[in-house]
This record gives sequence, structure tokens and C-alpha cells, in this order.
Amino acid sequence: MRELVFLLEEPSAKAMLESLLPRFLHPAIVVRLIPFRGKQDLQKQLVRKIRGYINPGARFIVIQDQDNFPDCRVLKAQLLELCRQTGRAPDCLVRIACKELEAYYLADLLAVEQALDVSGLAAKQGTEKFRTPDRLGSPSRELKTLTRDRYEKVAGSRKLGLHLDLGNERSASFKNLIRGIRRLQTELLGNAT
Repeated sequence: MRELVFLLEEPSAKAMLESLLPRFLHPAIVVRLIPFRGKQDLQKQLVRKIRGYINPGARFIVIQDQDNFPDCRVLKAQLLELCRQTGRAPDCLVRIACKELEAYYLADLLAVEQALDVSGLAAKQGTEKFRTPDRLGSPSRELKTLTRDRYEKVAGSRKLGLHLDLGNERSASFKNLIRGIRRLQTELLGNAT
């Protein structure tokens, strides 16, 4: 079975992917979304979940927010080490949302405007703050303020997944996530018998 298994820090990432992935994934690929209760829970259970996964052809994508971790490369290396401990490291892809998942949304203010029905947001995309939202200290707080509290983590993420521009490159972490998913999809479809 061609399967992509997402190991996610939180339910909001699951909600976003539930609406985003059907927009571009081939229907022959089975998707499993496994949210955890925060980064400690994800890191604690990661090795066991991947090691015990029955489908030997599955590919795994681990997604975690950087939050206040000082260096996203060190964080990614730590998660890759956990993947190595599973014995299935070649089947794993780690992606860090810099600083938070909400940076993906701030990189596409037109999508936010459409999904949350807040007019005038797309016009702000050219401002310095929103040209590279991965650098913001607290994208979630910024998004709440910008939308006048219309953004709610899970419901808002689900709506935004329907509108995010898959080719958007203002968030490097979003761009890398989409490229990584597409690469694994190609691998899975290429390995089909």
C-alpha cells in the first residue's frame, strides 16, 4: 500500500493537512494523520510509532513547530536522530515550521482573507512583516491580531488548507514542506507495482 504517514505536533496541523492534501495528492496514496499533544509527546512517541508501523512501504513526514528553539537546524537534527533510531530513516522526512504553523498562513494573506472572510488582508502582503513571516516571533499571535480574533487554531487551519497557494514561496518552511510531500509522492508512485 502506498501510504504517507504524518506525525504531527498538534491537531491544528492535522486540520490544515486534511483540507490541503486532497488538493494535490494522487488518490492512490493513502494518508494517515497522527496528531500528538505537543512536541514533547511527539518526540517521546516518535520512535515507537515508526518502528511499530506495519506497512513496510510507508513514508513518514514529521512536522514540528520551531517555537522558541534557537536553531531550527539543530531541532531538525534531533528529530532526524529519532528517525534513525527507528531503523527506517530513509523512509522519514522531517519538516520544521519556522516559527509556527501560522507562518504558513501569514505568507498567504489572500488565503487568510478568503478562508476567514476578513477583507483587506491581501493588500498587507507586501509589507516587510509579511514578506518573510518565518522570521516573526509569534505568528499565531500576529494572525489572531490581524484577523481580529477570527482565527481559531483547528477550525481556522482546516479552512485555510482549502485556500493556501501551493506555489507560495514567502514561507521557506511551507515551500519545503510542499516540495518534500511532492517528492515522497513521486517516490511512492514510482515504486508502485
